[in-house]
Amino acid sequence: MKKNILLAIGVAGLAALGASAKTYSVTLYEPAVVGSMTLKPGDYRVEVNDQKAVLRNGSVRCEAPVKVETSDTKYNSTTVRFANGDGKMHLQEIHVGGSKTKIVFDE
Repeated sequence: MKKNILLAIGVAGLAALGASAKTYSVTLYEPAVVGSMTLKPGDYRVEVNDQKAVLRNGSVRCEAPVKVETSDTKYNSTTVRFANGDGKMHLQEIHVGGSKTKIVFDE
């Protein structure tokens, strides 16, 4: 009985580690459209889990589908790439500084 309980706790712990989201920080210097939401300039925490990103700034919360890609070279600093459409800046990619990680927003 004790072994079963310990095994269950161990399996649950490993599952929690595997499902953990990666968290990044990004600063938006101008309004940015993500999905159907326009985010104000400011500092955002970006949590990426599977193929979904959640951007948070205080009580503001925005979800969007993403793909996480690996570039050939390491990014020196975190940068944001936009597409200018319908007169608004649409968030397209986040290049994570100090890594080869690129977060691509599916719109």
